[in-house]
Amino acid sequence: MIADQPSELRGRLVGRAWPRARSRHYRCGHHTATPQALQPPTGRRIIVAALEWDTSALTLQFSIDTDGPVQLTDIRLADQPAAESGRARQPLVEILTPAWGNENWGSCNRHSGTRIGADLRYVSHRQDQHGKINSLSITQIAPESGLEVTSEFRSYTGIPAVHATTTVGVQAGSEPVTLWAVTSLATGAVISDQPNNLDVWYAETSWCAENRWRSRPLRSAGMITTDSAARGATTRDSIRISSVGSWSSGAFLPAGAVQDRESGRTLAWQIEHNGGWQWEVGERPHTVPAEADETSTGGPVVGSEEAAGPPRTEGRDDGAYLALLGPIDALHQWSYTVDADHRFTTVPVTFTAGTSFEDAFGQLAAYRRAARRSHPQNTDLPVIFNDYMDTLEGDPTEAKLLPLIDAAAEVGCEYFCIDAGWYDDTSGWWESVGDWEPSTVRFPRGLRFVLDHIRSRGMIPGLWMEPEVVGITSRAATTLPDSAFLQRNGIRIRERNRYLLDLRSTDATAHLDAAVDRLISELGVGFFKFDYNVTPGSGTDLDAPSVGHGLLEHNRALLDWLDRLLDRHPQLIIENCASGAMRSDFAMLSRLALQSTTDQQDPLLYPAIAAGALVHLLPEQAGNWAYPQAAMTDEMISFTMCTGLAGRIYQAGLIDRMSPAQEALVAAGIAVHKQMRHDLVRSIPRFPTGMPSWDQPWTTVGLDAGEATYLIAWRQQHAPESVRLELAGVADRTIEQLYPPVGTVPDWQVERHSGGLTLIAAEPVAAARVYKITD
Repeated sequence: MIADQPSELRGRLVGRAWPRARSRHYRCGHHTATPQALQPPTGRRIIVAALEWDTSALTLQFSIDTDGPVQLTDIRLADQPAAESGRARQPLVEILTPAWGNENWGSCNRHSGTRIGADLRYVSHRQDQHGKINSLSITQIAPESGLEVTSEFRSYTGIPAVHATTTVGVQAGSEPVTLWAVTSLATGAVISDQPNNLDVWYAETSWCAENRWRSRPLRSAGMITTDSAARGATTRDSIRISSVGSWSSGAFLPAGAVQDRESGRTLAWQIEHNGGWQWEVGERPHTVPAEADETSTGGPVVGSEEAAGPPRTEGRDDGAYLALLGPIDALHQWSYTVDADHRFTTVPVTFTAGTSFEDAFGQLAAYRRAARRSHPQNTDLPVIFNDYMDTLEGDPTEAKLLPLIDAAAEVGCEYFCIDAGWYDDTSGWWESVGDWEPSTVRFPRGLRFVLDHIRSRGMIPGLWMEPEVVGITSRAATTLPDSAFLQRNGIRIRERNRYLLDLRSTDATAHLDAAVDRLISELGVGFFKFDYNVTPGSGTDLDAPSVGHGLLEHNRALLDWLDRLLDRHPQLIIENCASGAMRSDFAMLSRLALQSTTDQQDPLLYPAIAAGALVHLLPEQAGNWAYPQAAMTDEMISFTMCTGLAGRIYQAGLIDRMSPAQEALVAAGIAVHKQMRHDLVRSIPRFPTGMPSWDQPWTTVGLDAGEATYLIAWRQQHAPESVRLELAGVADRTIEQLYPPVGTVPDWQVERHSGGLTLIAAEPVAAARVYKITD
């Protein structure tokens, strides 16, 4: 939001005149330039101004063209020189509509080259500062369509990342316009100069197989070494990554990056939406005359008998582009009509440019820490025990819970969450969700008795809920009106014997508020695990201009409901879960405390998931399960505990059945988390053996907190006995094994080399270790 009062930030409009450049400097505030004022001499087309926005940590440079749209041409750290931006010609905003469509590339599934994107013209900009938040807005108009478009940028002082949205309306007196797609951000900055050198990073994800980061060249393998000045047509294809429905990370993570593999420079981003989205990276052609080829005669000449011959132009000046979008018509059945009374604002995105992949995502991590909701637990990171994963599996009873509660307290847990089933009087728990009344069959002395026992052992009680769904056997399924549910063609959407609440409905939110407030006030619940196991497809057509827009409004209403809930209960801790991590986006995590990283129940398959999660999740929000069992060896107990220590430890397991020695090994792991947690909240992930892959024999991650770095390494049984880690700056630092305790299991050897460390395992078994590296 733009503050009312301008700050002392300085924005610069640098004018470029003929034949030499001249500069005009404007104080931050409101600046307007009419299209007529920007016209060059007759027949000449030039960029007449470059707007630079300095956020104190990052500089954005925009070009303002005489007869073209505003373009974001450079994104650089404050101490970096300005880049050559000759190829970064992507318009700042692209808008697809049925009335105007694409400009001149023909029909394709891209969001670069739209007619309205090319038609936009600069009108004004404004810069402000409000506390630690710096903001910039740039307004453009599209004369032919009558659209008015404002791009909003926001940053936190000292943090090199920028938050962006686009708002679209119509000018006074213009006709309504139906939108099919609007970019939150589009740019060719950073990525346009060397298309042959670009790798595009993305992460595939699915249930129990999350966070599988990988890269592919922008240009196909057969074109990697192509001279960037060679002639030829730029491909109309692009790398498109998307998610549909309301599992924002059900297929891919809503984050990505483009990296120059030679320089390492990286453009990275996250889409902050709990629903459908798309991002794409492609090539944007910019042809120049092929003056060196005098035999090239160009296209057909009317009335001439001469053949056209080769084209007169070549693609030596082609660049790359990035487009970030929320829901769109082609994928999500989304459309929206803007008119005099209705404007549309896109889902937010945040982006940065860093000197490497790790540094770029480290900068996004700094933004997440600044932008997330303030809460005492953000720095305290209390240890939570949950009774689901490899433990009670949705079948809690008083008899099962009491010894487990005692064991959790003994090993040092601070919260205890009873997971699914606490409300169900049958042998199942799936179809009865929605009323949120405690079972009297499972708890003959009442659920309060069990929760009081949790408190008596020095822990705070928690409960699992799936607030957005109502099971078909619950009372709520019949007492709530149809208008409280997502619908299609007047029929409630039913998925796996659940209906889905529409949180635009006051009946739906009143039902949830009553349930949550009652559990807090009457039972003293201080923690909720909010799950989300079914999705409604494309959305709802009830009271919505399109199915996709109905879902967008529902998703935004969910965020508003969470805000109101936490405003009423500021000490409440809420975990974000959706079949593990199927909705792990920053829209949710800007509000909620931690994210379950998976439902994966095989400890050997978990390390790659846990390490990969740290790219898009804050380490202190990455709830990695540790689920040791009495039947495990000490090495395997240490293995699963190390997975929990690679972020926010989320404890589980039938620890009440363990021997005293095994229980002590679990307690030692929790004690290490308590030692680490105050460094964890400022740490940046590093990947000494590269990004983790699903079948990697060794997986490693470093959590760099400045004065201390925590190194976690997992070895699979089939792995080579040693692994070389690229970890700069360890030559003169102390290396201490934190977990498992020295002497508990055979110690590994740690050898230093010029680029880092070599770890040598003692035995050919699955094993893991945590080291602390200090000055």
